[in-house]
Amino acid sequence: MNIVEPSIDEYLNKTLPVGDALLREMQRYGESCEFPMVGPQVGRLLYVLARSIGATRVLELGSGFGYSAMWFARALGANGRIVLTERSKENAKQARGYFQRARLLDHVQIEVGNALDIIGQLPGLFDVIFNDVDKPQYPCILDLARPKLRLGGLFISDNMLWHGTVLDKSRKADVRGVKELTRALLAAPDFVTTILPVRDGVAVALKIA
Repeated sequence: MNIVEPSIDEYLNKTLPVGDALLREMQRYGESCEFPMVGPQVGRLLYVLARSIGATRVLELGSGFGYSAMWFARALGANGRIVLTERSKENAKQARGYFQRARLLDHVQIEVGNALDIIGQLPGLFDVIFNDVDKPQYPCILDLARPKLRLGGLFISDNMLWHGTVLDKSRKADVRGVKELTRALLAAPDFVTTILPVRDGVAVALKIA
């Protein structure tokens, strides 16, 4: 199911500036191997959100080969730092190569393993936490992320419409995971959340207490 009418989606993609050569290369790589990634529309959204709150510390839960992290890194400025978590050693190696080419490797910390295990071991608070782990893990994420996010920080989750399957009565673990995180975010007294129907749905939750 297309969340956005295909012709509108095509129009939006065509209106985007040609942009950064390395990001275009990363996008082509992801498309060539059918690797799920946020794409340029959501990438620009992540950039805008990070810049809008003056973020300097970002944590990604599930980073793939670093496409979304590259957008964040470009938004953080000279003093910024982003922590990537990725289960696949090969994906992490690719991400490291891209950041080295972008001359941003000094601003990146790459942790290989399960993001749910890693998050509690990281010191300090983050301005933005971006959630893109396996969907059956979504119900666990909010309680793990909450104490690691500063007041006024953003908890952003991808795939919150999960190809339209949120409309189904499916009891599959991935669909259930997305729905349970949606309910938890909207019921949380310490967050104000909106879900944007961009690409596959992006939840943006502002920590207010």
